[in-house]
Amino acid sequence: MAELNFHPSIYQEVQEAYSWYEQQAAGLGEVFIGELEAACESIRSLPETWPKFGKRTRRFLLTKFPYAVVYTPSTSTCHVVAVELNRFAVASKPGSFPRDQVD
Repeated sequence: MAELNFHPSIYQEVQEAYSWYEQQAAGLGEVFIGELEAACESIRSLPETWPKFGKRTRRFLLTKFPYAVVYTPSTSTCHVVAVELNRFAVASKPGSFPRDQVD
């Protein structure tokens, strides 16, 4: 099973998303974190499974939230380079996220 190494900026991105979801409904931020943790475990277990997203990266799309985990796969250490808003998912559901988060 591969280890995960997170880019330092990810912690800020995740904190902002968590805070936004908690403002929408108490406990929703925790649900977001739970899904993110499950995604990370899936990446650790099977790093080559998810679709390529560029030359060296892959992308895991969360199912309940419009976010993606972008990482470089390896059998020993996967480098998570971003936990980012999946702009396509947001664009397909108008009003599902604040406009300033999309632009």
